[in-house]
Amino acid sequence: MVHSGAMSAPETRLAVIPPKTEPGGDTLPGFLFALSAYLFWGFLPFYMKAVGHVPAVEVVAHRIVWSVPLAGLLLLLLRRTGDIGAALRSPRTLAMGALTASIITINWGVYVWAIAADRALETALGYYINPLFSIFLGAVVLGERLSRAQMAAIALAVCAVVVLTWEAGGLPWVSLALCISWGFYALFKKTLPIGPAQGFFLEVLLLTPFAGAYIVWLQLGGMGHFGGTGMADVWLLLLAGFITAVPLILYANGAKLLRLSTIGIMQYIAPTMIFLFAVFIFREPFSGTKLIAFMLIWSALAIYTWSMLAEHRAAIAKG
Repeated sequence: MVHSGAMSAPETRLAVIPPKTEPGGDTLPGFLFALSAYLFWGFLPFYMKAVGHVPAVEVVAHRIVWSVPLAGLLLLLLRRTGDIGAALRSPRTLAMGALTASIITINWGVYVWAIAADRALETALGYYINPLFSIFLGAVVLGERLSRAQMAAIALAVCAVVVLTWEAGGLPWVSLALCISWGFYALFKKTLPIGPAQGFFLEVLLLTPFAGAYIVWLQLGGMGHFGGTGMADVWLLLLAGFITAVPLILYANGAKLLRLSTIGIMQYIAPTMIFLFAVFIFREPFSGTKLIAFMLIWSALAIYTWSMLAEHRAAIAKG
């Protein structure tokens, strides 16, 4: 989601609308931006179902290609195109951009395939697990200390994975692939010395030669869906850029104008919507074992959220 959208993105450093309150405070525009992004990501499975007859790799290629003009237009409006020029002249920035672009491509590909394959429940689980995996990643890679509550939350998440593994006879690879790829994407994204809008444009720009060549190859071989099967697919695939870039832009603005704790709670909106759609609209099988696994995850997230809010209140009390 930026995902596909994306749900728990790295800290952003660029906003279209400047904050109107004291540093660290929430703003109404920020809340509306973030809410719009998460609602957008929550409804994204319906779009993915609409293009479910198109191979996932082709959908991802169109997401990349048609995101470029939208992201480029945003940078023109913000007058930040000079940042891209500087990035293209920096070997280190190009290397990190290529790395994050590769990781997000994997994330998009798994998500698109999973929705089309009637595995939306697994995508919801993956994005529920994501914040807990990010905490674990911070401890392992960055040496950040874990509180007891965080360790308990991670332990419950591991138990949920074990339960699902026992039921399916194998690892829930869709959920793990989504949370792991997004976790590392967020981690490496922080190393890009440019803002999130510029970073996103750089990523899709680097991927466009490959995505564009793949689309041309499909079209020349008569295997592409861009026009070969009617105008409906043309409009759906053109829409891929919009559904990719717009929620990321909304999120980038919202995260800048909200406290981290607020964003931390709001990130559960999209996976909850996906979970409800999967069970009640897509009618995916939801066994008692899956219910136990999700209850473990929800308990873990409740502990994690309580811990995060307690730390925030303590920080405010200390001034």
